[in-house]
Amino acid sequence: MPPRELDVRGFYCPLPILRTRALLDTMADGEEVIVYATDPASTIDFRHFCNTTSNELIAHEKREDVFVYHIRRRV
Repeated sequence: MPPRELDVRGFYCPLPILRTRALLDTMADGEEVIVYATDPASTIDFRHFCNTTSNELIAHEKREDVFVYHIRRRV
């Protein structure tokens, strides 16, 4: 199954995390989501979110002004 995509560009803390959590809660274990964000604080927020939940931050990168996070759902 291809990864889902979530666009939270233009939103600021805590909305990118809240929307990501809401989507992950609907996903099965092992599914992946790619999140697109523009909030500079999201680099800290997504690391912390994945470190304090069972979800796995597979990769992250910056493409111009967009931060891209690859997250795997873990139960």
